Amino acid sequence: MHRKHIARNPALPFSDAVLVGGSTLYISGRIGLIPGTTQVPEHVDQEIVYLMEDLRSVLHSAGMTLDDLVSLQIFCPDVSLWEQFNAIYRTFFSGPLPARAFLGSGPLLFGAHFEVMGIAVKSAT
Repeated sequence: MHRKHIARNPALPFSDAVLVGGSTLYISGRIGLIPGTTQVPEHVDQEIVYLMEDLRSVLHSAGMTLDDLVSLQIFCPDVSLWEQFNAIYRTFFSGPLPARAFLGSGPLLFGAHFEVMGIAVKSAT
């Protein structure tokens, strides 16, 4: 089966995503950093926006959109942020939402509040 590795920063020890068979995308963990840095924004709302924009960018690299997502796992060391996350998360989707888990976790890299990984399947058009 054909695989295409999407690695926007080859210095990192992983691919951003792997496209399998031309239609299924496995997305590595993403965090909402200030673009071009390893810094988490001061405000959680901005972190969520950066996270979702980064996720959208990885999908775009594979010719997909957020609406192609079928499953997401969101890791968060403070599950009390669930409602705040959901309020912004919902604004990024135009259709039905993907299956999802919101999981309590230990500390995340760079002090992030969220990390998301998922699977997308390209819709037949």
